[in-house]
Amino acid sequence: AEEFHGRLIDAIALLDDEAFAIYDSTGDLPAEQIIRVLRKAVVSSQLQPVLCGSSLDYIGVQPILDAVVRYLPSPLDVPPVEGKNPNPKKADKLEVRKPSDKEPFCGLVFKIHADEHSELYYVRIYSGVMKSRSRVLNPRTGDKELISQLWRMQADSREKLDEASAGDIVGVVGPKDAVTGDTLCDPLHAVLLETIRFPETVISMAIEPESSADRKKLEETLKLMSKQDPTFTAKISEETGQTIVSGMGELHLEIISKRMERDFHIKMRSHKPRVTYRETISAKIEMEGRFEHQSAGTRQFAAVRIALEPAPNEPGVVVASKLKPSTLPAELAQVFQQALDDCLKGGGMVGYQLINTKAIALDAEYREGETTDSAIRHAVSDAMGKALQKAGTTLLEPIMKLEVVTPSDFVGNVSADLNSRRAIIVNTELRGHLVVIMAEAPLAKMFGYSTDVRSLSQGRASFTMEPLRYDAAQNQPDT
Repeated sequence: AEEFHGRLIDAIALLDDEAFAIYDSTGDLPAEQIIRVLRKAVVSSQLQPVLCGSSLDYIGVQPILDAVVRYLPSPLDVPPVEGKNPNPKKADKLEVRKPSDKEPFCGLVFKIHADEHSELYYVRIYSGVMKSRSRVLNPRTGDKELISQLWRMQADSREKLDEASAGDIVGVVGPKDAVTGDTLCDPLHAVLLETIRFPETVISMAIEPESSADRKKLEETLKLMSKQDPTFTAKISEETGQTIVSGMGELHLEIISKRMERDFHIKMRSHKPRVTYRETISAKIEMEGRFEHQSAGTRQFAAVRIALEPAPNEPGVVVASKLKPSTLPAELAQVFQQALDDCLKGGGMVGYQLINTKAIALDAEYREGETTDSAIRHAVSDAMGKALQKAGTTLLEPIMKLEVVTPSDFVGNVSADLNSRRAIIVNTELRGHLVVIMAEAPLAKMFGYSTDVRSLSQGRASFTMEPLRYDAAQNQPDT
C-alpha cells in the first residue's frame, strides 16, 4: 500500500510546479497541496478521480461526498453554458447564459422520479432564478410549464423553497409534459440547451397483466416509467394488440418488470425478449405525390415533391425543407414537414422504425381553397410510400460493444464461443492476471450469454455489454 501511495504522490507532484518543488525538497506533499493539485487537475480534465464504496453497506459514502465538494468543478470553474435560440428564424444565434442570478433563468431537467402519486423533476439551474408558483417555457414543446413547488433534496428528506438560483440542483413539482433532457427557461428570453442524447433501444418483449383489471393501471405505469427512463419505451402492437416494451438489454427489462411488481403491485406475464431491428433508406431518391378528392361539392387537391436520402451520421430521422416562401402558406409548409416526420416514424418497408434517414420537402403545388392540411398529408403519404418502394430499405440489427474479463486458462473457450456468435474480436489485453477480450457482436446472438460465459469459465469470467451501432443484418429476423 505504501509503495502505491508513493507512486500516486509522484504522479500528483508532476502536475504542478509548486507541488513538485515542495516534494523535491521535502520528499512529501502536505494534504492541502494534494487537494489543491487534485482539484486543479480534475477541473482541467487532466485526472478523473476513482473512489470505491458501497451505498448498501454505507462504506465510503462520506469520502465520496467530500471528494465531490473538494475536487469537482463549481459552476464558476467552467465556461458559461451555451445554447440555441428556439425561434427557427434565429436558429443560428448562439445564446450564452452565465452562472449568475442576474441572468435570465435557464435550467435542464436531468432526471424524473415518478411514482403512483406524483412526478418529481430534478433540475440543474444554470442561470437566473427559478421561483415557486411561476411559469417557465419548455422550448421543445413551445408550452409553458407551471412550477408549483420547489424542493431542496437531501437524501430521503426535502426542504421546501420559495426560489432557487444559479448553481442549485432542485426537485420541481408541477410540469406535465417535460421529459429528461428538456430545457426550462424564462419565456421572455428563450434558450434551448444541448439535450441529452440517448441510445436507441435494442431489445423488446411483449408483456401483459395477469389480471385484466390491471390493464389500465399497467398502461398508466408504463407511461410513468418511460417518462422517467428515456431508454425505455412502451407501445401497443398494431398487428397483435400486445403491449411491447423495449430497452437496452435483458437485464434492463428484467429490472423494470420487477420494479412494476414491487412498486406498483402489478403482476405480469412476459414473453421471450426479441431484438429490436431498424431500417434505413438504401439510396437517394426524389418522388412526387398527389391527392385529389371531390365529395359533396367540395374539392381537395395537393401535389408535393420530396427527397429521401441516407444520413449515416444521424441516429434517427431528420426532416428538412427547401421550399420557397412563395410555394405554400407558412401553416401548410409546417404541415408538409410534420407529415414527412410522421411518415418516417411510421416505419419502413418491413415495418421497423427508420433511422439514419433524411427527408426533404422540395416543392408543392398549391390551389387556393382546395389545398388543405388533409390534402397535404395524403399527398406526402403517397410520395413517401412510392419513394420507399422504389428506393428500398436495408434491414439493420443492433451491434453490441462487448468486454469479457477472463482468466487466461479460458481465453480459448471464450474466444471460440464469441466467434460462433458472429462476434469480431477487436483487441485483447492483459489486466494483471486476467485477459480482457474486447469484441463487437450482434445482439441477436447474445441472448443467454451471461449463463454461457460462466459455464465456459467455471464461473470466473465476467462481461459488460452496451449498444454500439446498427449494421446491415446478415439474417432475416424470425417472424
